[in-house]
Amino acid sequence: MIEARACVGLGANLGDTRAVLEAAYAQLQQLPGSRRHRCSPWFSSAPVDSSGPDYLNAVACFDTTLSPHALLEALQAIERSHGRERPYRNAPRTLDLDLLLYGDQQIETTALAVPHPRMHERAFVLLPLVALLPDAVIPGRGTVSTLMATVAGQSVWRAD
Repeated sequence: MIEARACVGLGANLGDTRAVLEAAYAQLQQLPGSRRHRCSPWFSSAPVDSSGPDYLNAVACFDTTLSPHALLEALQAIERSHGRERPYRNAPRTLDLDLLLYGDQQIETTALAVPHPRMHERAFVLLPLVALLPDAVIPGRGTVSTLMATVAGQSVWRAD
């Protein structure tokens, strides 16, 4: 089986966000065919293109033998287990798990886009990712450390 490093964005802004994100990270660690899990520090941010309370965010990276689509299905199952609903685009949420990166692959299907199409525009994704993997590359976009300058005006803060 081929192994790839997957990076997943974790976010929530409803309920006990810290407890939900910690539980979701624990569930990621139990995914079949996954190992060497690491999680970034926690960051808070105001909602982007949405409303509601501030978000708590992190990025988890791990090696996996799951295919990108199988991993997406697993992420969505974890979201559902925490009451995730999708009433409208960018609605406040109990849990959001986004497949940000899958190795150096670029995937564009009706169900999945990797790298995540807006990750390079979002400080709440780039800050945790650069804290975890400062040399990470977003295929087609460049290094996360270089992209940080493009999101410098966005309000994101450590939530230790």
